[in-house]
Amino acid sequence: MSKLNELLKEYCPNGVRYVKLSSVCFRQKGISLTAGEMKKIDKVDAPVRLFAAGNTVANVNYEDIPRECIITKPSIIVKSRGNIGFEFYDKPFSHKNELWSYSLKSTDANLKFIYYYLQAHSIEFQLKAKTGKLPQISTGDTDDYKIPLPPLAAQCEIVRILDGFTLLTAELTAELTAELTARRKQYEYYRDKLLSFDNSKIKHLRLKEIAEIGTGSSNTNEELSIGKYPFFVRSQEIRWKDSYEFDETAIITSGDGVGVGKIFHYISGKYALHQRAYRIHICIDEVLPKFLYFYMKSYFLSYIQKSAVNSSVTSIRRPMLENFTIPVPPLEVQEKIVETLDKFDKLCNDLSEGLPAEIEKRQKQYEYYRDKLLMFN
Repeated sequence: MSKLNELLKEYCPNGVRYVKLSSVCFRQKGISLTAGEMKKIDKVDAPVRLFAAGNTVANVNYEDIPRECIITKPSIIVKSRGNIGFEFYDKPFSHKNELWSYSLKSTDANLKFIYYYLQAHSIEFQLKAKTGKLPQISTGDTDDYKIPLPPLAAQCEIVRILDGFTLLTAELTAELTAELTARRKQYEYYRDKLLSFDNSKIKHLRLKEIAEIGTGSSNTNEELSIGKYPFFVRSQEIRWKDSYEFDETAIITSGDGVGVGKIFHYISGKYALHQRAYRIHICIDEVLPKFLYFYMKSYFLSYIQKSAVNSSVTSIRRPMLENFTIPVPPLEVQEKIVETLDKFDKLCNDLSEGLPAEIEKRQKQYEYYRDKLLMFN
């Protein structure tokens, strides 16, 4: 930071000049291509990236699109529709004509510096966006946008600092994600070992013999942003309501949709339930609810995948649930298994919650220093 301050004091003691983006960069047009045509030429590991609105990207060969539409210079791609933002790209690429990009035409500017500045001020473009089916900005919004132009040495120093922050954030994310993956694999290994029994020496019961099975009566549109009671739908997300339907200990699973067969929730207390989500409430003393929860998390999905009904979505019918069979070891064995798996589950959950929090903390730290670095008199 001291080196940067020295550069600014030496070369621009009276402040930094601002110029229009179009005065230091030239704008590159995109290629006219339909979504179907783009999908048709998409190939794994092809050398040219082809960008479209949103996050749509294809990989294409040089001969798949006109040669004059392939950009080989480092560029800033303007994501002008939907989620408006900027991307720096320095390999061969092209983009559809709803996007545009900028390359340098001035020797006084560092393109990566311009990218960082635009990225830091992307909220201004989002606020400017015309509303319709999708928010959208125009070429004039970026062409006429004024950017600071400190001395080139200062720009390069800012890029060096911000590149370092970006790399550190990426490395931290990779390390924490790898740690979480390893812990989950370890947890699943011990869970499966603990829940494997000699079937000849242990009693087995079907769910209908040990549990009350039913659905809720709530719809998704009844959720509140803030509510008194958890509202379980057909996903991992917990929603909220001010009224409840059940007050019990239960295991929740989706009746249809993408979460079918997955055990997302274990609840003890008052809750509301979607009309196409199932509750499983243990009614006998021989089976611990938490033991059943861990067993179903391990084996229920594979059971459903073998016996699910397919229509427009995969769905569970009540008899499929009722006939799911579980082992019933002695209660002291169940207690020991629950105690062990609770510890592993807590460790994985702590990491799962800690990972986004730590990444967000680093991102905020990066944005703070980026904004400080990009503020000029």
